[in-house]
Amino acid sequence: MWVLLLIPTCAAAVLSCLRLVRVAAIADALVEHLPAADRATGIGLYETAYLAGGPARVVDLALVRMAGLGRLHLAHTGWTTVVDPLDRGRLERALITAIGPEGQCRTAQLKAALATHPTVRDIGDRLALAGLATPAALRDRARRAVGHVRYALLTAVAMLLVTVVLNADGRSARTAVAWYALPLVLTGGTLLMARVDVHAYTAWAAPAGQHLLRALGRPHLCRAGAADDLLTAVAMRGPEAVQDPRLRAALIHR
Repeated sequence: MWVLLLIPTCAAAVLSCLRLVRVAAIADALVEHLPAADRATGIGLYETAYLAGGPARVVDLALVRMAGLGRLHLAHTGWTTVVDPLDRGRLERALITAIGPEGQCRTAQLKAALATHPTVRDIGDRLALAGLATPAALRDRARRAVGHVRYALLTAVAMLLVTVVLNADGRSARTAVAWYALPLVLTGGTLLMARVDVHAYTAWAAPAGQHLLRALGRPHLCRAGAADDLLTAVAMRGPEAVQDPRLRAALIHR
């Protein structure tokens, strides 16, 4: 009986591990072919926000910046209202357009719509071409591949427990444990390998971008005015960096 459970468990483990290894090889090849000069490209606050937290972080930064300049009102009740409809750039134009002609909308809906806007995607594309951001397709494949291996590991554990419970005979249980060690070791070892070779590609920032973020996070590089400090903190850490409780509540309101 337990052999019938072992066969699909091993098949799932092998296939998921092969998929993860293939993704790791693709990621390594991509990094090797990135021009060294592009990796040193300087970045602004919106680029920093993308590397640190993806499209959602870019939107949070835009909202905080425009609210700080008095162009938007962010209510802690979850509504965003346009105060100054004149845009000063592509991202602000996209944000005001996403709010709609009435000049007011739910903040959560606005953030979801703007995060997928071409203007925000263009930031990620430019950073990916510079070797600083993980290409969206590669990041999605890496996350899915790691998730499949993790699922295969949990399945192997669950099937082993079922087998042990169904086989009261101690000898049969020991035999099952010995065989189930194969998918357990395979998936567990592959996940450990992924922590070194693949985990970096599940983040928004590629290894070069992560190195740049660590450099930008050094205290001596963040000595500016209070407004600049707030924007830098939001770009690096998100809404949690906002000290004003009402503004922070407005950003995280669902």
